[in-house]
Amino acid sequence: MQEKLRLKRELSLTQAVLCGIGIILGAGIYVMLGKTAGLAGNALWMSFIIAAIVAGFTGLSYAELASRYPKAGAEFEYSKNAFGRRIAFIVGWLTIIAGIVAGSAVAIGFGENLFGLVLLLGWPEIPIIFSAAILIALCSFVIFLGIKQSAMIAIAFTLIEAAGLLFIIFIGLPFVGQVDLMEMPLGFTGVLSGAALIFFAFIGFEEIVRMSEETKEPKKTIPKALLIAIILTSIIYMLVAVSVISVVPWQALAESTAPLSLVAEKVFGAQGALILLSIVLFSTANTVLLVLLATSRIIFGIGEDKELPNIVAKIHPKTQTPYIAIILVMVLAIAFCFFDLKFLGRTTDFILFIVFIIINASVIAVRIKEPEVKPNFRIPLNIGKIPVTAVLGILSCIGLMFYIEEIEVVFLALFLTGLGIAFYEVTHHLHKKQQ
Repeated sequence: MQEKLRLKRELSLTQAVLCGIGIILGAGIYVMLGKTAGLAGNALWMSFIIAAIVAGFTGLSYAELASRYPKAGAEFEYSKNAFGRRIAFIVGWLTIIAGIVAGSAVAIGFGENLFGLVLLLGWPEIPIIFSAAILIALCSFVIFLGIKQSAMIAIAFTLIEAAGLLFIIFIGLPFVGQVDLMEMPLGFTGVLSGAALIFFAFIGFEEIVRMSEETKEPKKTIPKALLIAIILTSIIYMLVAVSVISVVPWQALAESTAPLSLVAEKVFGAQGALILLSIVLFSTANTVLLVLLATSRIIFGIGEDKELPNIVAKIHPKTQTPYIAIILVMVLAIAFCFFDLKFLGRTTDFILFIVFIIINASVIAVRIKEPEVKPNFRIPLNIGKIPVTAVLGILSCIGLMFYIEEIEVVFLALFLTGLGIAFYEVTHHLHKKQQ
């Protein structure tokens, strides 16, 4: 009998941390920063702090659950052990959608910045959607080649994007103290709305857990990698927020599609903008690569558990990657590129808030159901069996959901949730009839 193909365990702690930082850094800080400045004004840094705290609460829950169940199915596995297969499927379904939509959003951000770069250089214009689609296709090909190749490219790009953010911090330091950092044009409500939007900049920490089956000693490595990545990126984000708002007025940042390039241009002229735009391209490409990678893995994990058609769990014999899942993610991500960037960002956040509420509840539930299990990582600060941060994670996610004001986002999220429920019920009904 032929041995079942498995994913390769290639990633070390350092590689997992750098992949995690790469997913987190490239998404919102380069793409959503300007739009958030329009909501929070000079208190942009405060929106980042609130979003970081919410991410930290949920990150701790992911860390404990990852040390209990180190599987590629991640959220699906966690909620299955906590609440059963029906809830688990919905959580997995929503996580897949969020990953695909986030990949599309960041790819559009890539296209916008590429458009700005070619204008700066005087080259022929490239349609934004076309650029986004080509990027998604190229990233999907790299993912197909293997986890090692994907990780090597991701690490190289992560170092480039981190250098870009450190450059922004460096050039902003002489300007710090020249503006009122407490100026809030829309009051604290604007700061909270900004936090709900810029939370997009933190998504990715949860995707580290989906590399569990390709990581060495995942029960120890994944929780460490996740928490280190959140802490380091949060510090970088706070410093960047203070720097940019000190150099360029929040009104100008809000109107720019490439706000960090605008900061570099203010200090170094067109040459500075050119450098930053180039770095943004590496950064957004890196995030697309890693988001699509993580999303293909959760599809693989759910397919392996037979809650999605078994074909999505097929592994290519040569590259040992889930090639059907990779192709499916690529096609859907390209389709979502026809939507507006801010709309996609809000949709991603709203869906992930739902997922994060269930994940925080899952860590409470499994502690009660499996009191004898001693995970490698256990959340500190508990009242009995209840981790305080998980409760705070639930409450903070619910709170930020109310600051996503576009009703279209809520309707789309509810429609996609309903679609997932219908898919589950129909497939299970057909399965019962076949028995």
